[in-house]
Amino acid sequence: MFTGLIQETGEVTAVKQRGGKTRITIQAKQVPSELKLGDSVAVSGVCLTAVDISRKQFSADLAEETLQRTALGNLKKRSAVNLELPARLQDRLGGHIVQGHVDGVGRLLALNKIRGRDDWRLVIEIPAALAKYIVPQGSICVEGISLTVAAIQKSQIEIAIIPHTYAETNLHSLKPGSPVNIEVDVLTKYVERLVHRDQSPKLNVDDLVKRGF
Repeated sequence: MFTGLIQETGEVTAVKQRGGKTRITIQAKQVPSELKLGDSVAVSGVCLTAVDISRKQFSADLAEETLQRTALGNLKKRSAVNLELPARLQDRLGGHIVQGHVDGVGRLLALNKIRGRDDWRLVIEIPAALAKYIVPQGSICVEGISLTVAAIQKSQIEIAIIPHTYAETNLHSLKPGSPVNIEVDVLTKYVERLVHRDQSPKLNVDDLVKRGF
């Protein structure tokens, strides 16, 4: 499990085909030194398994399923990626619950500085099927970053980006049209599953509260 709080950005140093899989190698200052063979690491929101680790870099293999479901297939040499190690039991949950299981690939429409302020306005087009899981002021994971939705209209969402997030993640390296990994709040999917399973017309907010939501 992850929290969506990015530890650092890394740089892709190689993308190679290897035994029917794609292997990416990522260079970073801190995260590689904390990894052991087989450890999980979130790369721009995708949970991968670290292999071939050295002090300053690590590699990970991308299966065909990963390439089809995420934006990692668009990575090239020198691409910037967001890195996060799994949360430990004693850690504070500063973002929200992130699984590293991408639900779909969105498209960055705009990332513009808000006039007269230090904040930035991020606009993303999301897959239409994911819109039902997103609400204003709700959590969403974009490129592995835990963010809060400011507004949503059909399949377009707006997010306010603070200067720290802009500077310390890969967002500033992306351009309009860039694909971005999207993971919706897993709690919304559990609620949907519960409602459909019960198929009860009497299910209401009180019922959900009793079930722990």
